[in-house]
Amino acid sequence: MRLRVNPITCVGHGLCAELLPELIRLDPWGFPIVDSADVPRELAGHARRAAAACPTLALLADEESVVAFVGVRRGGRHAG
Repeated sequence: MRLRVNPITCVGHGLCAELLPELIRLDPWGFPIVDSADVPRELAGHARRAAAACPTLALLADEESVVAFVGVRRGGRHAG
């Protein structure tokens, strides 16, 4: 699992840092900084809850593997 913050959507409520201080800290203006994009297994449930609690849905917990775009053409067709 990986955590991402959408900087356009985030308005700096800081709730994510309160719910997941092990991985998220706030900058001087109250915006989140994710210390590690890879979430340890033991914190996965906490990461999901923090993402779900974000008032603007700016914190994202991606559970899928990082997708490699090698061999993919425009239009989403596989070149394989």
